[in-house]
Amino acid sequence: MNDERELAILAVHVRGLDGMCIGCRAWWSRLAPYPCWQVEWATSRQARVITARFLRVRA
Repeated sequence: MNDERELAILAVHVRGLDGMCIGCRAWWSRLAPYPCWQVEWATSRQARVITARFLRVRA
């Protein structure tokens, strides 16, 4: 699996000074509290990949 999508999302969707997601505001003119659902998706995907790699090495 290629994790370029996750890295791109995490690079753009960062916390602003007001606690809102900068990526959501820039891309969709939407005020969303950080972490937004895109960040939650990207971090959960990263966690799954890391867990899968760990379990394959241990098995």
